[in-house]
Amino acid sequence: MIDQEIKLLKSISFDVGPIRPPSEGGSDSLLLRFTRNCPWNLCRFCFGSPYRRKKFEYRPVEEIKGDIDNIKTICDSLKSISFKLGFGGKLNKRVLNYVLNLLEDTEQISKLIMIYKWENSNKESVFIQDADNMIMRTKDLVEALKYLKKTFPDIKRITTYARSKSVQKKSPKELKEIHDAGLTRLHIGLESGDDEVLKMVKKGATSKDHIEAGIRAIEAGYELSEYIMPGLGGEEKSLQHAKNSSNVLSKINPHFIRSRPFVPRIGTPMYEDWKKGKFKILSPHLLLKELEIFVSELNFSGKLCFDHMRNPSFKIEGFGYVPLLSQSYEGYKFPEQKNEVIERILNGLQIEEELFLKAEDLIEYEKEIYRLD
Repeated sequence: MIDQEIKLLKSISFDVGPIRPPSEGGSDSLLLRFTRNCPWNLCRFCFGSPYRRKKFEYRPVEEIKGDIDNIKTICDSLKSISFKLGFGGKLNKRVLNYVLNLLEDTEQISKLIMIYKWENSNKESVFIQDADNMIMRTKDLVEALKYLKKTFPDIKRITTYARSKSVQKKSPKELKEIHDAGLTRLHIGLESGDDEVLKMVKKGATSKDHIEAGIRAIEAGYELSEYIMPGLGGEEKSLQHAKNSSNVLSKINPHFIRSRPFVPRIGTPMYEDWKKGKFKILSPHLLLKELEIFVSELNFSGKLCFDHMRNPSFKIEGFGYVPLLSQSYEGYKFPEQKNEVIERILNGLQIEEELFLKAEDLIEYEKEIYRLD
């Protein structure tokens, strides 16, 4: 009888995109693809990576529903196997290992591990991929969200990436309708609040666009997570990048601000600019000085997060590289912990610069991770 369940697990699957925020993977979210790739695909620091310049695709609602049905079937099959093995339907490691030992496809194995983690986190969180699901027709997005919630009623949080321009194009009524259908958190890449930097990197949005979209999202009831790229302005525009980004984010007042220091990625225009000497990457201390200015002028009531390995870390003999700032997904609460963040940054400036992990080191690391050449 278990053979039939294994045969079923081998025969069905669902679509998973290439990336998600660390805070979603770390919270054992289910990853489910509503669209494929990026509709903008022109940012000079990204330029299609990790979507590899693939064409953007809308997925038909029926196709999305089919994936949701397949996930439900996989969950039910795993529980059935658990019963047959004598574990009462519980998905413990012995059930997981039993199933994985009978599978050969590595992609299918990774998806089953994800579902196992999701099941054991009470199926509370889902991250819908890819780069901008707010570009979907409101009717389609609402229908897919409602079907997801109906199929898995225990879900408490559904999140997605979104572009400010796409949020802007939705009316307040549409934004509220989508939120009420189940979408609770938006991850938006601000990158910079400086219009010169935004134009330089071809972000496709102005500081005004970001402010308007962010405020409208919050007013519609969304939890908002905004991303900032320290160092994106290089040495030349570091000060204005720090000050104007702080100003824009203070006006938006998002629930989360997440720091993603800029590192040139191989194959992008900004990597070529750096190689040709047209763009100067900030040294570790210059990056800390930019962060000090940014944080000092930041006035908001959310959480500032450094939950990514690109953030400053320094070498301690016998321990390897350790983060200067907490990498907790929840970050530092502002304004209560603002002085603590500034103090940590100032302490970092007292550490010998040569001990810090440099952008050049991260370039090589990400080259291996993303298999770039």
